[in-house]
Amino acid sequence: QVHLVESGGGSVQAGESLRLSCKTSGINFKLNKMDWYRQAPEKQREQVASIATDHSTNYSDSVKGRFTISRDNVRNTVYLQMNNLEPGDTAVYYCKTSSRGREFWGRGTQVTVSS
Repeated sequence: QVHLVESGGGSVQAGESLRLSCKTSGINFKLNKMDWYRQAPEKQREQVASIATDHSTNYSDSVKGRFTISRDNVRNTVYLQMNNLEPGDTAVYYCKTSSRGREFWGRGTQVTVSS
């Protein structure tokens, strides 16, 4: 059974940093592309970062230069380092992967940034 469990969210002031983690099980992690998404209240869920199996990365324009996605294929975990946080980053953050034609999502972790 596939499980994705996010952690590391919290409430911070603008300009501060957080590091999110997504621990996975039930997949061959090193063969899976991993994504971070976020959903703010009354907004659509948006992709913020992805990391491929070769560790190549992509970012949305809104987080480029501030967020860094990384992966640890030994710990089967993907990370999202978030620096210089802004109130607009307030959202629930989810990790996602696909395996055998299905999408798998975690339950999310709340990030709240106050000005």
